[in-house]
Amino acid sequence: MSNFLQSMRESARRGFFGAVRHVANIDDTRRIAADALHLQPAVRCARDLAASQQLDAPYSELRRMPAAPIPRQRRPLFITGRFRSGSTLLWQLFRSMNGVTAYYEPFNQRRWFDPATRGTHVDATHINVSNYWAEFDGLTQLGALYSEEWTRRQLYMDSDAWNAPMQQYIQTLIDHAPGRAVLQFNDVDLRLPWLRARFPEAEILHIYRHPRDQFCSTLPNSVFEVTSLQLRSFERYDGFYLLNWGRDLRYFFPFLAQDGDAHPYELYYQVWKLSYLFGRAYADQSVCFEALAKDAAREVPRMMARFGFEPDDLQRTLALVAPIQEGKWRKRANNEFFAAIEARVDRQFANYFDALAPMRETPRTAIAS
Repeated sequence: MSNFLQSMRESARRGFFGAVRHVANIDDTRRIAADALHLQPAVRCARDLAASQQLDAPYSELRRMPAAPIPRQRRPLFITGRFRSGSTLLWQLFRSMNGVTAYYEPFNQRRWFDPATRGTHVDATHINVSNYWAEFDGLTQLGALYSEEWTRRQLYMDSDAWNAPMQQYIQTLIDHAPGRAVLQFNDVDLRLPWLRARFPEAEILHIYRHPRDQFCSTLPNSVFEVTSLQLRSFERYDGFYLLNWGRDLRYFFPFLAQDGDAHPYELYYQVWKLSYLFGRAYADQSVCFEALAKDAAREVPRMMARFGFEPDDLQRTLALVAPIQEGKWRKRANNEFFAAIEARVDRQFANYFDALAPMRETPRTAIAS
């Protein structure tokens, strides 16, 4: 009897794994796996091949003239920051200047280039904003490239990532800008390595805000006391895609909070910290929203000068900066509540980077010495 059971087990095993191998070899399966895990099969050799790209062409007919460098006054500027960070204010400041074409949230699901989907409403908290889409008028061809999945999938992209439609979409906006192109994003902080690699001529401005105030700003006014919130029931309060970000990024950062009992601020602070670290590492300049609002007369001109912009009417531009009330989080929960979560997350990050330390490549200077 035991031999019969063993034979049945082996037969079932062969049938099961045979079916798995068959399914695994189907092109659709491979595409699904590549999309879900963002696999890049050629990444291992991409850097080696990139060096060969710089060699002389083997035939004279294949030679290409190098692209002319882009003048400073025409270089695109990418603005990056989390939702409710003050990034809309930055977009307004640049939009107020002549000779600038400022695109608002190019990946937004309302598809600003399509009058049939973009609607007419604006967020009441965006003071002095009457529309988000004027710069997109006449760019209906973007519809052939746009994917709504850009707002919730592949939110982390390293320098070797491949997304040709996204690259072409951004390039189209830059090429069609009557003035110097400024693109303001809320979903590219963890894609900055890719943007750096694909648009090396661009400059990047990063904005950040106190995570406690920023988190509370994402919540409906009806959620006044936040300590009892849990991830498992947070969907109805999640107006800024926190759960989507957690689901997509956990494949790359497995420490991200997923337990239904966890407080949403734990996941929020984890994503905020990742975004902050990426911004500081890859942007040309990082600005603090609170400092910008508190001393606009000092911060705005300095920021503009850093990227070669000159406001036509500085006072008109500065008038767009409204006073803010800092520390609103204190009305939702006390310091001890937030501090305990932040301390736990900070320890997670320290452990994570400590574990990665042996995997880091030894600096070439260290090898040479």
